[in-house]
Amino acid sequence: MSATTLQEFQRQVSELLLRHRSLLDVVTKFAQSNASVNRSVAKAITECGCIELNARHQGFTADMELDQAKRQSKSHMAGELCEHCREAVQAELGKNLFYMSALCNLLDVNLDEVVAKEADKCSTLGLFNLT
Repeated sequence: MSATTLQEFQRQVSELLLRHRSLLDVVTKFAQSNASVNRSVAKAITECGCIELNARHQGFTADMELDQAKRQSKSHMAGELCEHCREAVQAELGKNLFYMSALCNLLDVNLDEVVAKEADKCSTLGLFNLT
């Protein structure tokens, strides 16, 4: 997404959000939409079966070389989302993005700046970003 698109989406959310303008409403709707994203992925596994999950210990050790750790790292997922499940996940991600934008609007946070700062952090910290 370009910065213009993020800014336009955030403006659009500001215009459309009528019912849940309270900060508490938006925070809880954001959390609920996040749970719905997780649920749609889980249903792709448990109800549809288009993707499978086989989670195991990644087997990393403190003395492991970075290249070896990258090769050993797995998503634990097999398959790919079918068209129906992809649409369901996308719809839930869209709602999640809507409420994230609404939260940004209420707190006077620019979503484009959030993305830019996170991208800068990822560039600076690289693989150590989330450790």
